[in-house]
Amino acid sequence: MTPRQESPTVGGSEQQARDTVIVGWTVYAPAGTVIRTTDKARIRGVVCEITGEPGDWGRSPFTGLRGAVQFAADRVTG
Repeated sequence: MTPRQESPTVGGSEQQARDTVIVGWTVYAPAGTVIRTTDKARIRGVVCEITGEPGDWGRSPFTGLRGAVQFAADRVTG
């Protein structure tokens, strides 16, 4: 898991008279993990929405082993 932070442009259409903050993580789950965009993930005690389609790294051409499943998990406030 790696942290990442994003915030919309100040005064942009996403803010509409409030301070919106998006904090999220890029998560690398074990091979074969099934993640849907309707799922939620608890990361460090915080419930996050799954954003975007999960990515499957596929099989290594060298070992034949499956790679991680990568997905974005975000918490939006404001």
